[in-house]
Amino acid sequence: MTAFRILHLSDPHLTGSGYDEDGVDAARALDLVIAAARDVDDLDLIVTTGDIADDGSVKGCLRARDAIGAFAGERGVPHVYTTGNHDRRPAFEEVFGSGHLGADGRDVATARGPAGACAAVSEVLGLRVVTLDSLVPGSGHGLLGGAQLQWLGDLLSTDAPRGTIVALHHPPIALTRHPLSHLLLHDPQPLADAVANSDVRAILCGHLHHDLAGALGPVAVHVAPGIVTRVDLAGPSTELTAVLGPRASIVELGTEWAPTTCTLTARDPWAGRLVYRVDATAV
Repeated sequence: MTAFRILHLSDPHLTGSGYDEDGVDAARALDLVIAAARDVDDLDLIVTTGDIADDGSVKGCLRARDAIGAFAGERGVPHVYTTGNHDRRPAFEEVFGSGHLGADGRDVATARGPAGACAAVSEVLGLRVVTLDSLVPGSGHGLLGGAQLQWLGDLLSTDAPRGTIVALHHPPIALTRHPLSHLLLHDPQPLADAVANSDVRAILCGHLHHDLAGALGPVAVHVAPGIVTRVDLAGPSTELTAVLGPRASIVELGTEWAPTTCTLTARDPWAGRLVYRVDATAV
């Protein structure tokens, strides 16, 4: 069986103007990442794990769908999206529907999650792709309700031909001495219980704006770096520092259980320029 390759994007933070609330040219950052991805061979899927629209707007979502969707169409691969804490469910659903789109832009979800959640499932070359909605309106942290977890558990009661990946915005891991340790997925244990003894091969997340590897029980958790900005951890954990430098991840699922990941760095002469440095407890 050949390896399955995923372009994992996260946190483009687009708006109708193309600039995020910090004045960063978010549209340019996404264009640079897509340009770098043109050199990547054998992609099977594109997954974008949230914070699509910095202002939660339809226009911001449309910018993402147009740019990522055009690239997906060129490569002939599906593109899948989740909500993030900056997104708004009505705008997300208006633009992305279920969040599972084929290469031609049509909705390809085979089922949708419980009412009120932007959760769905589709299958790509035998791999089951599940998106969950960890958005808590008005808050930076994430949470999954009981209805979503029950729906996920029901899905996972039957194995898929090539296993399952789960995508959501907020990482279901615990971090200490980290500026965003208070803004992760709250109460991750029910998710751990749902994926335990299942065919889930990886959990893909975003939110932290830097790449990170962890685990939820036996399941690998991969956090993609941010597109709009990169969080620089070369400082105290009480300080949140963001710099320019758009990045993404390549996730490869081979015949072995554990995925392999690598960072895709866009060629950007502005990389490393400071965007902000703030007290992490105020975020």
